[in-house]
Amino acid sequence: MATDVRTRDGGPALSRSASRRSRGEAPFRYASTGAGVFLLVIMAAIAVFLIVEAVPALQANKGSFFTDLTWEPNSTGSFGIAALAFGTVMSSVLALVIAVPVAVGVALFISHYAPRRMAGVLGYVIDLLAAVPSVVYGLWGVIFLVPFIQGPSEFLNEYLGFIPLFDGDIVAGRSMLTASVVLAIMILPIIAAISREVFLQVPKTHEEAALALGATRWEMIRTAVLPFGRPGVISAAMLGLGRAMGETIAVALIFPATFGISFEILTPQGNSIAANIANGFGEATDIGRGALIASGLVLFVITLLVNMGARMIVARRKEYSGAAA
Repeated sequence: MATDVRTRDGGPALSRSASRRSRGEAPFRYASTGAGVFLLVIMAAIAVFLIVEAVPALQANKGSFFTDLTWEPNSTGSFGIAALAFGTVMSSVLALVIAVPVAVGVALFISHYAPRRMAGVLGYVIDLLAAVPSVVYGLWGVIFLVPFIQGPSEFLNEYLGFIPLFDGDIVAGRSMLTASVVLAIMILPIIAAISREVFLQVPKTHEEAALALGATRWEMIRTAVLPFGRPGVISAAMLGLGRAMGETIAVALIFPATFGISFEILTPQGNSIAANIANGFGEATDIGRGALIASGLVLFVITLLVNMGARMIVARRKEYSGAAA
């Protein structure tokens, strides 16, 4: 028969198991807090390193870092980030536009349409695509996609040339469109995998209620699944966008490495910050290396802003979608 142990003030004492749980709570809390603080320290250390290494080159720059289109730190000492930042954002946004509809469709098929055995196989294949090295995607893009996309690019230029995106006097396989397609294929597994898991978390009562009211499967998905999963899809898309912005080898092999700003995605021009760093770091002088690090700092800031914007969007969506409940 258990005895009721009392403390000195007359209140019930904690049981032995509760006391052990209480003793284990503090170390876990300290470890979790330490891990979070350590992550912030690492990010701050990266930012400080980039700033310290970039300042001498920025002081020696003979041009405007934010507006110049030229990149000649090794020869003339003049360099600007405008063309590289434009190419990075442009190619990543195009990749996102291509990848998100396909990824969401794949996720919906696996979670709500495919038979269970087929869904398991497709989910495994999608997850496997995320493990393919980026250099493999780059080699595939150079060897196969660049010659293959020449024909479709000429078709788009001929019949849809009145749209600024598809305009241009010269159409080539090594273009912004080709790089964006490769990036879209690379980020598709990430977006599809996260979206699939989000769609599988939709309460069955929501789906059954929609079907009980006479909705078709598509109407059930449109009214019950997509609103619930919208914050997760947005988070997955922003994660894919960050991956696309930071991709190096694949786009370095495909981009023609030009410095200019143009919305014509079929012409042989385009570059990105990551690709420029990969192509130029080996032969860079001291000023050139500092310029590349300065461009990396810009990419670091852009990525932070993208993730902060994504967090704000997801937080607002949760308030109205009921996903936080």
